[in-house]
Parts: sequence; C-alpha cells; structure tokens
Amino acid sequence: MNEEEYLNLLFELLRQPSISAQQIGVDECAQILKRQLLDYDIEATIYETKGSPIVYGEIINPKNTKTILIYGHYDVQPPEPIEAWETPPFEPSIRNGKIYARGVGDNKGQMLAHVFAIKTLRDLQVDLPVNVKFLFDGEEESSSHSLPAFIKEHQELLAADVLYNADGPLDSTGRPIVYLGNRGMLYVELTAIGATQDNHSGNKGNIVPNPAWKLINVLQSMRVGTDGDVLIEGFYDDVRPVTIEDIRHLQEQPFDLQETGRVIGYEALDMSGEEYYEKLTLTPTFNISGLSSGYSGTGKKTVIPSEAKVKIDIRLVADQDPDDIYRKLVAHIQQVDPSLDIEWVGASKPTRTSMELESVRQIISSVHDAHELKPIVLPAIGATFPGYLFQELLKTPSLLIPYANADEDNHAPNENMDVELFFKGIETTCHVILNIGK
Repeated sequence: MNEEEYLNLLFELLRQPSISAQQIGVDECAQILKRQLLDYDIEATIYETKGSPIVYGEIINPKNTKTILIYGHYDVQPPEPIEAWETPPFEPSIRNGKIYARGVGDNKGQMLAHVFAIKTLRDLQVDLPVNVKFLFDGEEESSSHSLPAFIKEHQELLAADVLYNADGPLDSTGRPIVYLGNRGMLYVELTAIGATQDNHSGNKGNIVPNPAWKLINVLQSMRVGTDGDVLIEGFYDDVRPVTIEDIRHLQEQPFDLQETGRVIGYEALDMSGEEYYEKLTLTPTFNISGLSSGYSGTGKKTVIPSEAKVKIDIRLVADQDPDDIYRKLVAHIQQVDPSLDIEWVGASKPTRTSMELESVRQIISSVHDAHELKPIVLPAIGATFPGYLFQELLKTPSLLIPYANADEDNHAPNENMDVELFFKGIETTCHVILNIGK
C-alpha cells in the first residue's frame, strides 16, 4: 500500500473547498476527483445536473457476475466558525495521528478509501472479482436534490447487487459498525411576523405582538418538555414496531457510557446501551436546529423584534414518510397559529435492509476480517443518506459502514480522521470487494 501517495492525493482533494450550500469550489473539486479516477485507470465521467455535478466511475469485466455500487460525496459543510479551527480548514495537516481538514471524515477521506482500495488490489496483481461502480455526489450536504432525477435517468448504468457507503464514525469503543439502514429527515423553517419593523420594548410593550412568543407557543404545543414525546397528531402512526428480536440485538451491542458521554461532550449522559441504541436507531426525533429573533449581540438592546425564525429537523425511522409528516405538521400549526409561515427545506426517507441477504452477511464478514473485531450491527444510523433512492428506484439493498473515528467532529470545527483508520478503510474495502466476488 503506497501510503504517502494516498495521503498526497487525499490532501489535494481536501485543499479544494467544495461547499455545496454556497456553491463554492464544487465544480473544481469534481474535476480533481475525475482526474484522480482516470489516473488509476478507472473510467470516469462528470454528469452535469441542475445542482452540483455527479462524478461517476466504473471498472467492468463482462466475466464478473456481481456488481457493487459505491456511493460517496465530495461536497462538505461550511467551515464556520473559522476562528474555532486550530489550523485553516482547507489546509490539511496531521497532528497526533489525525488528519485535520474540512471534509476529511465527511466524506472525502472515506470516499477515496474505496478508490485507493482498487489501486491496492491491482498493485497486488489481484483480478477484481466484481464489477465496481462509483457514484460520488456533489450535494449530499444539501439534501442531494439532483440525485433522484439522475438515478431515474441512469437506472441501467447504476444497476448493482448492493450499494455500499462508508460514512460516519465508528463506535466510541473503537468497534467497527455495520448499519443496515438510516433514519430519514424532514427539515422545515417556521417564521413568525409581528410588526413591520422592530419596536422599542418600553414605548410599545404590550401593544406590539412579539413573534418570538408566537414561535415558543407553537413549539411547546408540538413536544412534551425537552426530551418527551412529539404531540403532533398521527406522528407515530407509521413507525415500524420494535420487535423482540430488535431488542435482543440491541442488548448484545457493547456500550461504554462514560466514553460515549466524553466523545459527545455530555458527561451527564445516563442510560443503558439498549436505550441508547434504540433512541439512536429506532426512534424518531423532533429537534430545534436553530432559533433567531431580536438582538443577540453583546450588551443590551431593548427591542420587540419584528420577526422570529426557527429551523427544525425531524429524524424519521422505518416506514415513516416525510410527505406525510409534513402534512401532519402543517395541520397542527394551522390549528395552533395559522399566521406562521411554513417552509419545506428538504427531506430524505428512512431505509432498512435485511440482515439475511447474502451480500449483507459478506460485508459483515469483510468488516470483521479487516478489523479483527466482531462489528456492531445496528438497524440504522441516526443520520441520513440517500440510500432510499437506490432502494426505491433500483431495488438495490444499501448498507453504511463508517470508517472514521468516533470523535471525527464532522460538521464542526477541527474535523479530523485518524490516519490509521484511513488506511484501515482502504483495507476494509479490499475485503468487501473480494468477499462480494466469492
């Protein structure tokens, strides 16, 4: 394995900003990625979309009877707040055995591990026993708006036996994880309006309505306390019931309460491993991602704001549908305060793949072989990825296997990936390709 070469190519990609939310550097990053694929004798094409380009690559041998479709994304989250980074986010550096850069864990490092696995196997004179297809998304961090149309238009091109995606962090104990699916998400923004302008809170207090209180009233009507049940009528109607087998499986998973609390920065965490995994994989959420209204700067400013906004992300579990949840959310808000404006921002459906599939068992075995540890197998990752598009449109089962460290800090300042785990990811993909081809 040519470690120096692989790090240099990864650093090249990390130096190129590719912020899909702001369309900064995305096209340039796609070109670099295409060139890297071509340099390794992987046929590569850039497909333009209404949003960010999709980079596609393939290695096809007509003698092979199986095909693996590898998904990844080259776009990244905005790096702000810049001042919180110890080193510039787009100037990758290695400290204490970790690579620091925006996008190294999410997802450029994990994505390129697959490409480097191909190079490694070829250097070892191994004939690839499966056809390998790469689909690298340029707007995963922005809900992959262009991906559904692309998949619909290229179903034959993307046909495969299994979809494989490396993203997210390992367990806090260092154990590898195999996720059989993912939670979905509905993202909305609510806006409340008061007067047409901000007003003096003394001179106009009790006269002009405060839109922040409007939002608070609506938010309190939708959930019990800080971590209670969602009160929107019908919210839980389609949640797939948790089975005895699900519970037994969750109880078997290792869990270190103290280490988990340390990694997430919440040492007051107090729950069993079974409860932790059930809440994270089988239970929907209702989260306030951001609130804004009035003055929030240093010192005081006595003002009645004219506007208040809240951003809400709702994580969905198997069998819940974001369209259905949105209709129920709108109906609830209309009953409580019809003056609020409701904006649909984005959505993604949940997925679940059966553990009984041959390809799933082969991948679980591959992860075990690479890490020499029995992997944690969970029904879903708490986050989203567009696996549902492949399941719905291509009937392709999808799996997600994290390669990054538990404290990768993706989406946050000082995002990082262990150098050792980067190379372990390459090794893991090598095992997956060889085992799928058996």
